[in-house]
Amino acid sequence: MSAPAPQRPSGASASTSDHTPAGLQDAIVADARADAAPAVLPEVTGKARVGGVSGAVWAALAIVYVLWGSTYLAIRITLETMPSFLSAGTRSLLAGLVMIALVAWRKGPAALRVTRRQLGSAALVGVLLLTGGNGLVVLGENSIPSGLAALLVAAVPLWMVLLRIAFGERPRPAALGGVLLGLAGLAVLSAPALGGSIAPAGVIAVVVATLTWAAGSFSARRIPMPPNPFAASGYQMVAGGAGSLLIALARGEQHGLDLAQISTRSWLALAYLLVFGSLVAFTAYVWLLQSAPLTLVSTYAYVNPVVAVLLGWLVLAEPLTGPTLLGGAIVVAAVCLVVSTERRR
Repeated sequence: MSAPAPQRPSGASASTSDHTPAGLQDAIVADARADAAPAVLPEVTGKARVGGVSGAVWAALAIVYVLWGSTYLAIRITLETMPSFLSAGTRSLLAGLVMIALVAWRKGPAALRVTRRQLGSAALVGVLLLTGGNGLVVLGENSIPSGLAALLVAAVPLWMVLLRIAFGERPRPAALGGVLLGLAGLAVLSAPALGGSIAPAGVIAVVVATLTWAAGSFSARRIPMPPNPFAASGYQMVAGGAGSLLIALARGEQHGLDLAQISTRSWLALAYLLVFGSLVAFTAYVWLLQSAPLTLVSTYAYVNPVVAVLLGWLVLAEPLTGPTLLGGAIVVAAVCLVVSTERRR
């Protein structure tokens, strides 16, 4: 999974919004405009947006499409010689510390100031998103292909609709149809696990990960968060990383760990996840929120799984089975239906 999206500051109006593309809301955009000015991307002027999508926007979209889609492959390579939660926790903790340092450098220490409640909220969301969400995806990829993991994760927007229903909201009928379609796609994707051709534990771990990711994203829109979205994400990554490391210790992943036995390939994959997955792609995503139409930014939800499946096939020779192709197509179609319905709200 990718790094968490920027969060609503304390006092911002709550709305029917999610971490998913179906819930990208004006409150998030306001946060990004106020605090996001990453130097890695050029500024997009209003004229460029009116006349058409600029080259900078397409470049940023390409970054989010490819880098976030490729993280599933990088996770799989990391796991070749690294333990699950130790690798996930190290990545999140280091990325969070780097993010906090960058915020302090660019915005000053004042940008990191938070109340206890805001810090506690960020920590809770970080544990749900990264310890539960990302950590369980990493655990699941020990036994299932990276492409299948990405397709299962694509169902997160569907869980968000169900959470909204549980809290009294009434999504459009088409969104409910998308949820039912997506559940059918998940059933097709999970069929090989029932038949014994892939490990059921891996599928279960990733499905639970999507639920915790959805819960974290849903909660982040309804509890007080640090005002600076980058600082919020830094705190989330530190908390999520610390949580993953605690689970790693409880699982005994440190026993018998020999750093000399970790391959260069796995070290490089972990560095890739930290730098390009957690920092570069996240920065591009936040920049897009203030520079491009939300309907365009939302397309990452159904491009990432396609990128992940293709990379897994090309690099690791992961099989493209009938259930994977059919179930994946159904899930992506369901997410497209939910996104297209919600962006008309």
